Amino acid sequence: MSPAKQKPEPSPAENARVPGVTPAVADKLAKIGLRSEADLVMHLPLRYEDETRITPIADAVPSLTAQFEAEVVSCEVAFRPRRQLVARVRDDSGDMVLRFLNFYPSQQKALQEGARLRLFGEPRGGFFGTEIVHPRFHVVAAEAPLPDRLTPVYPTTAGLAQTALRRLVLRAVERAEARGDLADTLPEEIRQRLKLADFAASLRFLHAPPPEISLAELEARGHPAWRRVAFDELLAQQISLRRAYEARRARGAPILAGSGELTERLLAALPFKLTGAQGRVVEEIAADLRQPHPMQRLLQGDVGSGKTIVAALAMLQAVESGYQAALMAPTEILAEQHFRKLHAWLTPIGIEVAWLSGSLKKRDKTAMAEAIASGRARLVVGTHALIEEGVDFEKLGLAIVDEQHRFGVRQRLALKQKGMSAHQLTMSATPIPRTLAMSYYADMDVSVLDELPPGRTPVVTKLVSEARRPEVVARVRDACLAGRQAYWVCPLIEESEALQLKTAQETWEHLTAELPELKVGLVHGRLKADEKAAVMDAFVKNETQLLVATTVIEVGVDVPNASLMVIEHAERFGLAQLHQLRGRVGRGAHDSACILLYAQPLGENARSRLKVIYENTDGFEIARLDLELRGPGEFIGSRQSGMPLLRFADLDDTALVERVRNVADELLRDWPEHADAHLKRWLGGREELLKA
Repeated sequence: MSPAKQKPEPSPAENARVPGVTPAVADKLAKIGLRSEADLVMHLPLRYEDETRITPIADAVPSLTAQFEAEVVSCEVAFRPRRQLVARVRDDSGDMVLRFLNFYPSQQKALQEGARLRLFGEPRGGFFGTEIVHPRFHVVAAEAPLPDRLTPVYPTTAGLAQTALRRLVLRAVERAEARGDLADTLPEEIRQRLKLADFAASLRFLHAPPPEISLAELEARGHPAWRRVAFDELLAQQISLRRAYEARRARGAPILAGSGELTERLLAALPFKLTGAQGRVVEEIAADLRQPHPMQRLLQGDVGSGKTIVAALAMLQAVESGYQAALMAPTEILAEQHFRKLHAWLTPIGIEVAWLSGSLKKRDKTAMAEAIASGRARLVVGTHALIEEGVDFEKLGLAIVDEQHRFGVRQRLALKQKGMSAHQLTMSATPIPRTLAMSYYADMDVSVLDELPPGRTPVVTKLVSEARRPEVVARVRDACLAGRQAYWVCPLIEESEALQLKTAQETWEHLTAELPELKVGLVHGRLKADEKAAVMDAFVKNETQLLVATTVIEVGVDVPNASLMVIEHAERFGLAQLHQLRGRVGRGAHDSACILLYAQPLGENARSRLKVIYENTDGFEIARLDLELRGPGEFIGSRQSGMPLLRFADLDDTALVERVRNVADELLRDWPEHADAHLKRWLGGREELLKA
């Protein structure tokens, strides 16, 4: 039988809800993403506990979790030093104390004298001998059999006990097996070639491993069963994104051939020459725009690699072809920076650049929306106001999104729907490690600006304890009095924007008092657009020497005379932010420095981050190390954006990602029905989020 005609195994049934549970339990399950029996089957344990053996009390090892079986000798509520429930239990080898600092009447009732308990917990030395605080326990009959499998511990939520969740998972697995839903979605030929474990056997094993298996191997996810699950999860992602890529290529898009006239005029007028990397990327994008299907290209380049001029040349190609082009950025400061640059470059060659943001007065916004709808505005730069209802393009040929990961998932979908047939260019100044580009961005073509324009000076990074803050203030004074300018970035306070604002205000007041000879500006996200613009304008013109700012200056701010960056409480920032902020200096001919002020004591994660940023200046290497430290979900902002995380696959394994990509292409080409069954099992209708 030819590969294309081989029938796939049955696909799993995707039930609408979990049968046999109360609405209250269904709500708790939904909180952790479990809305069907199929979800329960794929809800795999976080870790395991060994309840297959009993440890004599005399053999208890402090801090080593174990299971004991003992009889309650006494139980009472003690009131010193605080109200608590204290029970003494005994087996043939010795005594032990069980201590409950918080307890329920039902627990007190269960711990009556003479009750036989099986208890699980971490022993420690106490005043009255060995004790366990808050052990897990249940009453058992004498000679009750022990489990013959390790006990799985699942991700759960408040009010949903492990025992209840285990019962539901076990029932779901049994019912799925009975229906044939766990049949392999991989053709046997591929499974044998790649030496992959059977899928159903892998799932059964992971939900109930035998006791002889090493807990360390299981929890390190090195067992063949875990490897099979990771492979399948990554394969579903690849199939979905490859299908999105093919579907887009099958759609029509305007052919933006361009005459080359405007691009030539711009290149001739620029005060600089394109780097080799910029020239190569401009050609890649130009070739895509000449195709009859929509471009979906990711342009990534380190801080200051010159992405805006590449965007400008692509936009001109759209205008030369009789179409509109739009550039959307996540913050007003970044959008305005793009607007200023494009306006300065394009106005001299006779091209007007329109501006649209949420802060425009209603009358101005309406007028701009009319200019866009009529096609009078050929080039538009703005914030997410571009995708609001009531903003329609007459003939949108190219949509460019900067820093896409900073938009919410709904905003990304809205932009896609606004120009379904338009070409799309996504720009990112956060370099993306190769494994991430191959997995999360598998439906895009990728261009890389791997060369900085001449004239960028290396930035020296210094780690300084906040105890030496007066020395840093003196350094800022000296730099500014010598004619340079400086940034002072306030700490990131995630819990409260209002608190962050207060900190910025207080920092500005302190520095204004400490540096009376300097003009100190303040910029933050709560300023009105015109106030923000006035502060930034004063800094650009060197009317302000020191700019106190929150992270609104993270991207898009370009002041060549600024040569010093101070980041207060640097330990609170992520690596990408630290690298972006550092990139605001070193843009002119002067020696530049970035001072990372940190507070003691430093946690392990913060210490690792500061070490990476201190030792590395290459954004791609920083991104690779960042991925190692944080994992893919945190790295690309998926926790905020709604993108489904890879729960089991490890993206550090480049060879695995490569192998999965090849299998995805093979399945789509030769076994499309198997690809369908595989997607249904793993994504079950959630593909739209993945593609956004």
